[in-house]
Amino acid sequence: MQTDTTALVDDAAADGRFHVHARIYSDPALYEQELRHVFERTWSFLGVASQLVKPHDYLTTHIGRTPVLVTRGGDGTIRAFVNACRHKGALLSRLEQGNRRNHVCPYHGWSYDSSGRNVLIKDQADGAYGAPFASQSHDLVPLGAFDEYRGLLFGSLSADVPPLPEFLGEARPLLDLALQQGEHGMELVPGRCVYTYRGNWKLQMDNGLDFYHLTSTHAAFMGVVQRRESERKGNTDARQFDWRARLVQEGGAFGFDHGHAAIWLEQPQPEKRPLWPVVDEVRSRVGEVRARWMLKLRNLNIFPNLQIADSTSLILRTFRPLGPDLTEMRVHCLAPIGEPDEQRAWRLRQFEDFFNPSGLATSDDTVIYEDCQAGSVDALGWLQGFQRGLGADLVSPTPDADELGMRPRYSVKGTFRMQNEVCFHAAYREWARLMAAGAEGRPAYPGLDGGRP
Repeated sequence: MQTDTTALVDDAAADGRFHVHARIYSDPALYEQELRHVFERTWSFLGVASQLVKPHDYLTTHIGRTPVLVTRGGDGTIRAFVNACRHKGALLSRLEQGNRRNHVCPYHGWSYDSSGRNVLIKDQADGAYGAPFASQSHDLVPLGAFDEYRGLLFGSLSADVPPLPEFLGEARPLLDLALQQGEHGMELVPGRCVYTYRGNWKLQMDNGLDFYHLTSTHAAFMGVVQRRESERKGNTDARQFDWRARLVQEGGAFGFDHGHAAIWLEQPQPEKRPLWPVVDEVRSRVGEVRARWMLKLRNLNIFPNLQIADSTSLILRTFRPLGPDLTEMRVHCLAPIGEPDEQRAWRLRQFEDFFNPSGLATSDDTVIYEDCQAGSVDALGWLQGFQRGLGADLVSPTPDADELGMRPRYSVKGTFRMQNEVCFHAAYREWARLMAAGAEGRPAYPGLDGGRP
């Protein structure tokens, strides 16, 4: 039975009201609909091209519950497939990444080359197959759509999606601020952090843009940083910012089509950014305006599963729903290819200081997600955590957006202490739109034919 999702997002922002019902985080039936109507009908982030440098390199990931294999063929082309053997559906590749010329199913031995072509059906000649078998394709099932943006790989189970540049839309300049920091491109620093928390995936989607929780949830971390600075001991190599200085800075948020959104804040101490020693080189490539924006603090959500945060450290984070109350997190440190060892060490000290379950802040967030999940019951009703900033001017474009050549759907600006929550609205509008379209049997993206305008 379909849950009426129109009753779960109360979008009256023009009248100063925006609510989300607590049920949105806990309803098992709603979770099943999300997998079908959201994750299986739009673009999802898969990986980074720098993970697939050599022919036959591969990585495995998921789109919702569907296992995905991304592989660079012998011809150098990157392709993406459902990570399952055509014979009986066994998972084909179990490792997260590696290099294989051929992928052999561990169940019955069917084999596929790195371009997805079936190259062996074990004992085929003796199988007494019926005549139609020879006319069937035995190759891996390709994704409905697959494309790349500046080294970021995206895929969709459905072909009926807009072209990737159109899907990313006006958020692309903010992606560029992360992806053009390196003269030779960007890479994921080797190693990654994978963990789960007992809470809904949308709690992490929100938290990546949440100004408001910093001074309460992470108060202990802020205190540690201040003591380091005053006593000059501890992890001083992390060169963390004076968090008190952030609280009076100007900042804002942008909301875009397709559920993407971003927050930003002026950086009072740009010299504490790992990019600072090479900012002149960066400026020569991207110009004064973009170099200045690279030094601001920025977090960007690409709906539904990607976050690029460039505040405490430059990270790439993904989240995958495993249940209505269980989410898998993957966190990578994102860095310029070939950056000097001193900058890389500096970057890693900042990354490990804040992120990972062993960091001083990630554990704070994870505990809070589980607390939120425990309280997300029907009896709570409408949540009031989406209204800060609604009394400010919501305009588009703004001088800040104009600087980057963007036309967001809406913008809001103020000091840090506004700690606006309108940054969350874009994702919930897109969530509600996709859920309603799926429930009513309508296309996710009207006007498309096979993913083409």
